[in-house]
Amino acid sequence: MSDNRPRRTFAVISHPDAGKSTLTEALALHARVITEAGAVHGKGDRRATVSDWMAMEKARGISITSAALQFVYGDHVVNLVDTPGHSDFSEDTYRVLSAVDSAVMLVDAGKGLEPQTLKLFRVCALRGIPVITVINKWDRPGLSPLALMDEIQEQIKLRPTPLTWPVGEAGDFRGVLDRRTGEFVKYTRTAGGATRAPERRMSATEVEESDRAVWSDAVEEHELLTLDEADHDQEKFLAGETTPVMFASALQNFGVAQLLDLLLELAPGPSATEGVDGSVRHPDDAFSAFVFKVQSGMNSSHRDRLAYARVVSGVFERGMVVTHAATGRPFATKFAQSMFGRETTSVETAAPGDIIGLVNAQALRVGDTIYEGERIDYPPVPSFAPEHFMTVSAKDIGRFKQFRKGIEQLDQEGVVQVLRSDLRGDQSPVLAAVGPLQFEVVEERMANEFNSPIRLSRLDYGVARRTDAEGAKELAGIRGSEVLQRSDGTYLALFADKWRANNAAREKPDVLLEELPAGGS
Repeated sequence: MSDNRPRRTFAVISHPDAGKSTLTEALALHARVITEAGAVHGKGDRRATVSDWMAMEKARGISITSAALQFVYGDHVVNLVDTPGHSDFSEDTYRVLSAVDSAVMLVDAGKGLEPQTLKLFRVCALRGIPVITVINKWDRPGLSPLALMDEIQEQIKLRPTPLTWPVGEAGDFRGVLDRRTGEFVKYTRTAGGATRAPERRMSATEVEESDRAVWSDAVEEHELLTLDEADHDQEKFLAGETTPVMFASALQNFGVAQLLDLLLELAPGPSATEGVDGSVRHPDDAFSAFVFKVQSGMNSSHRDRLAYARVVSGVFERGMVVTHAATGRPFATKFAQSMFGRETTSVETAAPGDIIGLVNAQALRVGDTIYEGERIDYPPVPSFAPEHFMTVSAKDIGRFKQFRKGIEQLDQEGVVQVLRSDLRGDQSPVLAAVGPLQFEVVEERMANEFNSPIRLSRLDYGVARRTDAEGAKELAGIRGSEVLQRSDGTYLALFADKWRANNAAREKPDVLLEELPAGGS
């Protein structure tokens, strides 16, 4: 039988270098999944981050692929769905947000809200995902906490409601004031932040003389927040009107335990989910799940294909035969596993909120639904706004069969969006990506996995808008633009920049030119 403990399934969203990989390790450390945290770039004999496994990730110290770390904390099962952390790297970063019930927005105390964080937040808002904000790196010099609160309110229109408030300015992190209890949670550094940081709770009267001045400042600012009614309201948080805020240093393991406690207490668990026809599955109904990521090439010794699926309802049991909604055919789940980093574990059962990796899932595509019992088909995972475009062709025309097969598979996995037109033909399609590093992954996998080295040539487009067949005719010939068709049938109008896209919209007011999710700067 499945573990029936309540679930919390979340992702961490952040700009590169805000400390996401470090926080991931700190969470795993606090949950006792690992015993010692290693720096992301691994200094000396310290290990690389547990969530990073691809050779390119190790070389660059970045997260490219995504997987899920499951651990027990308190009386809950927590699923941390890992997101690629490189700047604008991949649609995977956005797609992961379709598989979670809440998000932790990690903000660098010295830099405030950054472009990638804002894009990811927009996807959360689009999907109605409540967001908990963590101001990270408070152990380093940074902005004032009140200035950061103003920035959050102004830039993302969420009212910040701090649950903890820093004692000591950025760079002099003594601990936090717990705004709900009035206690001082004092932190003690450990060697390199490699082990759990001891913390001591004390009342206002127990605060030591050395901390009195900074404690007094924190109390004063806390009282200002109270006067401004910046206090947590659970209904408003779940409705996406407010964001609880806490201060931390993931590198020093300060504030990590409070974040875990907060997730258990405030973040929502799995809930009823609606299908495209309006039918609803509740968590305790018959089994259903949807695929949010397909990954191949993780094991160089043999061809493999893993489909990551979020369990929406019922209990998954290894070996069960389910129905594939897209084809109506049975799909046997002979092998299933969970994966985080290079660690793979066979999955026997899974409950709503859990992430399962279905092995050798050749038939499954991103957005597909699998189910038992009454038919259910969940809404497709959206394709997001690409900002980088290149033509691709085979270096060796004699290997065109391998070229075509490789491009088709990478398209199905969602590594890139593949765009075509009659004018360009099938031998030189256009690859569209959210971030340029996706092209490097395509180049590496085409050469090593499909034995068909490729030639890439950059196109001077930077903006895509959705249009239709009529729009494609109307836009033909407009300078600095081109209309191509994605493999799912969607027409995309490509423009050099936003100015040209907006100009085309003004000149052709009756033509459909719609922004794609996560578009904009």
